[in-house]
Amino acid sequence: MMSVSGIEAMGFTPYVAPQVPSTPAGSGGVGGAGSAAGVQGASFGDLVLDGLDRLEGVQDRSDQLAVKAATGDLQNLHDYTIAATEATVTTQMTVAVRNKAVEAFTEIMRMQV
Repeated sequence: MMSVSGIEAMGFTPYVAPQVPSTPAGSGGVGGAGSAAGVQGASFGDLVLDGLDRLEGVQDRSDQLAVKAATGDLQNLHDYTIAATEATVTTQMTVAVRNKAVEAFTEIMRMQV
């Protein structure tokens, strides 16, 4: 993993996407018997909830720093600028993922059976 020195000191930890383990040989393969039971890890719903919790945390931190900046309690204004930019980018990415999921669902519903 690439690291930028100094950025960890500000409390920023990069998001590491969870890895889905490959299906072991002899467990049925894709769509075979045991393929769902053989895969361990977080479900899709858990990953979505985790992402939304992270988004909420980033936005809360940005809001807290905005209040501190407005009241003059913030020592370094760049901390707020970084947090606000991070919140904006995170929100934009979340909306883009949601839009792609809606597009995929719509396309699936248009399929003829």
